Amino acid sequence: MNRQELFEIVQVLKPANLSLYYPNGASDAFWKQAASSETLKEDISEIRAEALRIDGQPIAELTDTLFSIFARTGSRLEYERVYFERRRRLNTYVFMSLLEPDDLRLLENLENILWSICEEYTWCLPAHLPLDHHSVNINQFIDLFSSETAFTLSEVLLLLGERLPLLLQSRIRHEVEQRILRPFIVHGPYEWETARHNWAAVCAGSIGAAALLMLDDPAALTNILLKTERSMSYYLEGFGEDGACLEGLSYWNYGFGYFTYYSDLLRGRSEGRVDWFATDKVRSIAQFQQKCFLGSSFVANFSDSEPQIHIHMGLSHYLADIYPDVECPPSELRAPFTEDHCSRWAPAFRNLIWRKTSDLEENQDWKAASYYLPDAAWLVSRYISGGSSFGFAAKGGHNAEPHNHNDLGQFILLGGGEIYAADLGSGEYTAEYFGAGRYQYDCNGSQGHSVPIIDGQYQLAGRKHSATVLYASAGVERDELKLELSQAYEAEDLQSLIRSMVWYKEQRPRLELMDEYRYNGRPESFTERFVTWRRPKILRSGVVLLPGTEVGGVEVTYDIQVVEPEITVREYQDHFGRNTVWHTLDFHALQPDSEGKLTFTFQFI
Repeated sequence: MNRQELFEIVQVLKPANLSLYYPNGASDAFWKQAASSETLKEDISEIRAEALRIDGQPIAELTDTLFSIFARTGSRLEYERVYFERRRRLNTYVFMSLLEPDDLRLLENLENILWSICEEYTWCLPAHLPLDHHSVNINQFIDLFSSETAFTLSEVLLLLGERLPLLLQSRIRHEVEQRILRPFIVHGPYEWETARHNWAAVCAGSIGAAALLMLDDPAALTNILLKTERSMSYYLEGFGEDGACLEGLSYWNYGFGYFTYYSDLLRGRSEGRVDWFATDKVRSIAQFQQKCFLGSSFVANFSDSEPQIHIHMGLSHYLADIYPDVECPPSELRAPFTEDHCSRWAPAFRNLIWRKTSDLEENQDWKAASYYLPDAAWLVSRYISGGSSFGFAAKGGHNAEPHNHNDLGQFILLGGGEIYAADLGSGEYTAEYFGAGRYQYDCNGSQGHSVPIIDGQYQLAGRKHSATVLYASAGVERDELKLELSQAYEAEDLQSLIRSMVWYKEQRPRLELMDEYRYNGRPESFTERFVTWRRPKILRSGVVLLPGTEVGGVEVTYDIQVVEPEITVREYQDHFGRNTVWHTLDFHALQPDSEGKLTFTFQFI
């Protein structure tokens, strides 16, 4: 769409009012009903509990000392804890002011946190600013959280309307204009505008949404929407036709969530003249959530993703309402109000206004299903037997993916609500985590994944280090993935490395894994590494037990003439900075030759 076409649409946009959110724009009626709704009972209870927790507490200050910690140490958590606590305070008092419109004390608390956020030195996180940011106007920088803040404030301004003092309304408009809308046009283009990952959707989507809610000038709104629409096209280019999010479900929730929030407002104001949801790729992306769950809250958490994820019910129900192919998630997976440590307003609000009645939530768990996603080279399987759920996932791909881990050939095994072959997922975000030392972190480097170690060498990062899919199948009785992995390594004499994985869906399912290699000469060492949360135990010669509870565990069988096992207890810092124990089960080849075949069976018992 060119500028003239978009300008003509902008000139006849539907007004930005409460009808964008509530049936007939009836805000009071919605919140009165929400307060006693059985469907929203838990959500409302959590909001009220949070209001009680912060009642009487002062607003936490974002001090210079906190701000400077990242530059001095590379640690993000100290500043971000306070930053996100302030956002949660804002969210809580917005909701409470809508639920209890006659309580003037709640409104006063809301006004105070709104004013305090307007006073912040920057809405960006220190980790997203250049080291020399002090040498230029701080408002030239726009990151994920500054753009989110602009979206939040513009939405709160519309939702609360004249209940806010005129001076505060004016201040909010001024700050959004000076910090976000004007810099987006004057100081761009920003690097994220052409990103093919979540930054494009979150930053541009938030700015486009803020403009749709706040700008009256058709020319100014057209300028912003033109750039926003371009960024959304780049964001969608980051997906293949299979709709898989290579960053994992956490970032699907984030990036595709903000893509949806913006697209919904644009579709609403344009009365369907601009509708991203009509495209086939968006339809495919909308189905990704249901395709990456292994059972219950466990997901195929490749990349920087957590092993267990709760769901934004509002986003899920909205997409299911548009697309019949989107499966509604089990109600037990609902994300609590306080779970999002970043305290994002947009999904929290839509978890309430987009939530449908309980008839959409009859499923107590995901249905059994298997998917092969060819563009991502992911195989994901859910299987139910004897009242227990089992899951298997494996991946190919390449080692230059968004939030990349060097993990070609990685796999995950789940049974009875416990993970046996694990992906460590996301570590603590620090400066070094996204710097030159990224792959020294076990959760990022191949040393922390269930892949071979050849001549002491791990997989390397880069687009050329890729897997070739030789065969893939998602079937009724078994699923298969066969990969050529030799390009993942820099071992010059490694001529071929083929990993074959076959997942048998039997009464007690099993995974058959075989690695075949050809080497020019003989490798000095060849180690099969398997990663697990369970503490492995040598049960008997040729069998190692990964102990479990509900399903008894997994027996790993191997050829004692070919390999010998080694069990090591390790630790890493998870995404929240907590020391977390994990284990490696290594099988060392006894006499590596120019050709080798190593086979393992993972049998649920």
